[in-house]
Amino acid sequence: MTERAAHSTSSISLADVAAARERLRDAIYFSPCAHSRVLSELTGQQIFLKLENLQMTGSFKERGALNRIALLTPEEASRGVVAASAGNHAQGVAYHATSRGIRSIIVMPLATPLVKVTATRNFGAEVVLHGANYDEAYEEARRICSAQNMTFIHPFDDPAVMAGQGTIGLELLEQIPDLEAVVVPIGGGGLIGGVACAIKESRPGIKVVGVQTSRLPSMAVAVEQHRPVTIPPATTIADGIAVRRAGEFTLPVIERCVDQIVTVDEDEIASAILVLLEREKTLAEGAGAAGLAALLQKRTSLNGARTAVVIGGGNIDVTLLSRIIERGLVQDGRMIRLRIHLLDKPGALAELTKLIAHHRVNIVDTLYNRAYYGVNLGDTTIDITLETRGRGQVEELLGALDAGGYIYSRVV
Repeated sequence: MTERAAHSTSSISLADVAAARERLRDAIYFSPCAHSRVLSELTGQQIFLKLENLQMTGSFKERGALNRIALLTPEEASRGVVAASAGNHAQGVAYHATSRGIRSIIVMPLATPLVKVTATRNFGAEVVLHGANYDEAYEEARRICSAQNMTFIHPFDDPAVMAGQGTIGLELLEQIPDLEAVVVPIGGGGLIGGVACAIKESRPGIKVVGVQTSRLPSMAVAVEQHRPVTIPPATTIADGIAVRRAGEFTLPVIERCVDQIVTVDEDEIASAILVLLEREKTLAEGAGAAGLAALLQKRTSLNGARTAVVIGGGNIDVTLLSRIIERGLVQDGRMIRLRIHLLDKPGALAELTKLIAHHRVNIVDTLYNRAYYGVNLGDTTIDITLETRGRGQVEELLGALDAGGYIYSRVV
């Protein structure tokens, strides 16, 4: 098995990132970084969106994958590469290995959505489905590496991968000459490590802020304890940054170059995805929207700064997206579910729907039930999902229900 890192030290430098940029120059899309008037108004800062969701594979991950692949010796390239991933890293490795005529094997957990498996195969990789989770897929990938003497391409904990991701930082410096801050999602630290190195060694005054999901704050814990720590597993809609242990290579760079690490929760991420979709017509996955979530919630110490937000990727399952949109609507006060008690008599439901219609609230679905929820005989309940224009309209409707003598409770 070949695991030779492309650098001899545990860190990277601006020179490494600059060299990576030359290797990637003709193969990676120079993604746009557009100013957003709407998001600037919402956050109180001048916001620029670095749209890495527009890369060929839908994510920044292909930058690091390609840089690592480009550094293979001819002998290593002839033996092929292996990666373990359930998403963006898999597609980045597959696409760029195939483009260079290099064999790739990607090990994915058994529960990986079919759309991601199919996309990875379509990019030319041999896909092996193994294990109940990423950790088990990772161990199988290492076993294959050893058995077939191939090179393992780590998703983040490799200096060459970090340097490849850092090319985003160099692009930002060109695109926004008066840049004051950068907000970057954090999983294992490859992206923010590379970007922070490029930024800080070029212009130390620019602030670099990292954002993690509060369910898996592995890097925040590692920085606090000055060593990588394995934290308990958890599920999150930001699966692209769902990493239980910070990288050995990435941690020292982050400790040196990152000014602040903050966390955001699931509802805040869902709300940010919805804002990007509705206001910017931009599709971002959970991890890709984490940075904006932190700014919308005023979680950072960046007051009024000209800030670039890295939208890391846009690969999201349609079924998950529909749930996230609904969750975002609930968080934004535009969708509620009420359980309302009614007399079990003709016309009771008609009176209720007339009241709802009077307040211009849309009924999405209903569940009418006599038998459950502990209601008295002669009474019934209705679970009703409503779509509103926002919290103000919700309060108006609830006031009308109170005035009408209705007994109700909010379900969501």
